[in-house]
Amino acid sequence: MPVVRTLRNQLPSIMDLLRPYTLLAPLIVSSSVIIASFFYNQQTTFTLTHYLLLVLPASLSFALLNGASNTLNQATDYREDAISKPYRPIPRGSISRCHAYLIATLFYIIAIALTAFIHTTFTLIISLIALFSITYSVYPRMKKYLFFNQIWVAIPRGFLGILGSWSIFGNPLDQLPLAIGTIAALFLIGGTSTKDILDASADQIAGTHTLVNVFGISKATKISALFMISSFILIIPLVLLQIIDWYFITLALLILCSIAIAYRMIHTTSSKRYENTSAWTLMYSTYFLFALSFAFLIISFA
Repeated sequence: MPVVRTLRNQLPSIMDLLRPYTLLAPLIVSSSVIIASFFYNQQTTFTLTHYLLLVLPASLSFALLNGASNTLNQATDYREDAISKPYRPIPRGSISRCHAYLIATLFYIIAIALTAFIHTTFTLIISLIALFSITYSVYPRMKKYLFFNQIWVAIPRGFLGILGSWSIFGNPLDQLPLAIGTIAALFLIGGTSTKDILDASADQIAGTHTLVNVFGISKATKISALFMISSFILIIPLVLLQIIDWYFITLALLILCSIAIAYRMIHTTSSKRYENTSAWTLMYSTYFLFALSFAFLIISFA
């Protein structure tokens, strides 16, 4: 088929649309939380069957959803990218917006279809995440509204992402996943600003209002740091109130990573490899560490 042949020839450009490095976050975070959910809620031994039939399709669903979101965002932001990121596939002319929309739609469909291997609750949460990512980029395009653009990333990738992952083996409305999801969302409300630093001028021209281009990098960093640091400080009262178990207190040490992210926002350097700033890379790494540490603590102590 001509369309399939065209897409095959454009495979390098498709990979650029998907931005593979960013797919590590949903893979690592979801896998960590799913496995943590298993050990926290189950008494049976974790087997290869659990991994192949539940953990793998669920994690792939999150990753493909993120890839669909990345692709859709580039299809709608091609004017901004022509200014700040002309090397991306659509501005450089290696793939059309029409094909980008087609690829995004395909990945959304596959991501939601994979939930059929799990259960209805997971399907509902994944569908909600998809809805957030679509309305972020297209109508009503929440990306352009100050503060809402931060929240529209934090809720699906933080709060709903944690609940969806936990739902594979546990109740997403239990105290622990709700608490961890809230911490993740607060962290990402602040951390999301790291991606807006290099795009500040292009976003302003396009009418997109972010913390960075409205308040300047200094004030934006203070606001972002407030959310990132507060997210991990919140762990202390959650432990004291016995909402989460005592061993999670060690996650509060990630306050230090939040401070480091804020420092890198002020003293930012760009990374050609990861197509963003060093602050953004550190923010992603901190989120990886948060999820992996959460899983390690549950496996070790629960």
